[in-house]
Amino acid sequence: MPDSLFFVGNATTVLRVGPFTLLTDPNFIHKGQWAYFGQGLFSRRRADPAVEVADLPALDAVVLSHLHGDHFDRVAARELDRDLPVLTTAHAAKWLARRGFREPVALARWSEQVLVKDEAVLTVTALPGRHALGRVAALLPPVMGTMVEYRPRPGAPPLRVYFSGDTLVHDDLREIRERFPSIDVAVVHLGGTKFLGILLTMDGTQGVDLLELLRPRHAVPVHFDDYGLMKSPLSDFVAEVARRRPAVDVTYLARGDTFPLPPTGMYG
Repeated sequence: MPDSLFFVGNATTVLRVGPFTLLTDPNFIHKGQWAYFGQGLFSRRRADPAVEVADLPALDAVVLSHLHGDHFDRVAARELDRDLPVLTTAHAAKWLARRGFREPVALARWSEQVLVKDEAVLTVTALPGRHALGRVAALLPPVMGTMVEYRPRPGAPPLRVYFSGDTLVHDDLREIRERFPSIDVAVVHLGGTKFLGILLTMDGTQGVDLLELLRPRHAVPVHFDDYGLMKSPLSDFVAEVARRRPAVDVTYLARGDTFPLPPTGMYG
């Protein structure tokens, strides 16, 4: 199957690159059901996921940006294979281990996890992320961005796919550009999530700020309208892209749509 990104809903995607298949931020509760966001805060889901856990292809690993109920929910906890490696923050890895997941992998910032199949190599690197700025950050779980690099053989040019996680734009993200000057695809978590009027995820303006900062060749927005806490609809981002015209090819996916990834080494 060609390399692709399949959009399940919210921040949940299925990434297929070469012989590897990754699941990101598994959120499989249905429309009308409640997710828990911590600190006594709940929000009802507005749309069904495109597929169920039982419909997923065979997975090599799960990438979990952080531990919130719209990124790892009770359905994922109940139905995912507990022997699957889950690449995530130290905070989330401890929680998963207590619930019977046998291979949670805690990734510190800039640390890597490498998967190998024959000559093919997949490297997952944990990147900076901040769910909030200022004092409210202490109330929220640690969050990581992720760079997925695929090489069909050692030394081959990589295909790079960046997952922002629920981060706001902040100065630490500049180091991503320094370490990864060439990014093929950015999967951008939007939504403008707010709590007590405080921004917790990128809105349309910050989403374009991120594109201008990291300069990926392609971008796919996710995490924009599944829950009532999300106050910035996708239309905000669409309008900001049209106004500022970042040098990025932006693709908008509906739940159940697939984005074909560029060929490995296409850009040299």
